[in-house]
Amino acid sequence: MSTDTHEPAAHYDRVMAAWQLLLGDELHYGVFEHGDEPLDVGTAALTSRMIDAADLRPGLRVLDVGCGSGAPARTIAAGFGVEVVGITTSAVGVDTARARTAEAAVGAVTFEQRDGTDNGFDDASFDRVWVMESAHLMRDKDALVAECARVLRPGGRMVLCDLVGHREIGFAEVRERRADFAVLREAFGDAHFASLEGFAALASAHGLDVDRSDDLTSATLPTFDRWRANADAHRDEVVALIGAAGHDAFVRSCDLLEAFWRDGTFGYGLVSATKAPARSSVS
Repeated sequence: MSTDTHEPAAHYDRVMAAWQLLLGDELHYGVFEHGDEPLDVGTAALTSRMIDAADLRPGLRVLDVGCGSGAPARTIAAGFGVEVVGITTSAVGVDTARARTAEAAVGAVTFEQRDGTDNGFDDASFDRVWVMESAHLMRDKDALVAECARVLRPGGRMVLCDLVGHREIGFAEVRERRADFAVLREAFGDAHFASLEGFAALASAHGLDVDRSDDLTSATLPTFDRWRANADAHRDEVVALIGAAGHDAFVRSCDLLEAFWRDGTFGYGLVSATKAPARSSVS
C-alpha cells in the first residue's frame, strides 16, 4: 500500500475513528429540508433519497462501492430485505464495518477489501450498485462508472451521490490558494471532483439510461455547521486520535468548503441510471 497518508485507503485508515465523532455514524453529508435538523436526521434523509432512487425490493443483490463503516449497507439490508456486498480499499473500514454489523446482528451483509475502479466481480452479478460519497476519492471516474455498469444485471440500477464541481478552477487560482487546498487534502484526503453533468455523461457513455440528476448543493450546506459543532464537542477525543493539527485542519476545511459551496465552486449531487433490460428472443 502507498505510504502517502493522503492516498484514499491510507487516509481512511488513519481518520476512521475520528470521523465517527466528526461526521456522525453514517460518515456522509446530510440533506436538510428546513436547515435546523440535527445531523443524524440530515444524513438519514440523504440515505432515504438514495433508497428512493435505487428502487429497492426484497431479494435484490446490491454492491455498495465505498461502504465506509457499513451504516447505509445495514440500513438497506435490514429495511428492504436485500443482500449487500460492501467494498472499500480501507482495511480499517472493512474491519469496522464487519464489527458494527455483527454488533447490530444484521444478516445478508458482507464486506470485502476491493477497489471500486477494478472490483473483480463477475459481469452482471448485481441488481443495484450503490455509490455513496466515495467517487471523489477515485481519480478514474470513467473506470468507476464502467465497473458499475459492467456488474449490473440487465434492468439493474446505479445510484450515486457525491461532492461535485460546478466550475473549472484555473491554474492561477490553484497556485494562489495552494495553502487552502493543502488543508482540504489534509482533512479529507486526495479528492478529485467531477461535475454532476459529468457523472451523467459517463453513465450514458457506458450504456446506462440516466433518469435522475439532482443538485443538492443548497440542501447539504448546513452539514458544515453540524460538523464544526461535533469538532467542538469532541475536541479532546479527536485530538487524541489525529492530533491537534488534524482537528484544526478539519475545522478549517469546513470553513473552506462552506465558502466554496456558497460561491458556486463545489456542491453536491445525486445521479441514478438504469441498464437496459435484456432483449427477449423471438423464435
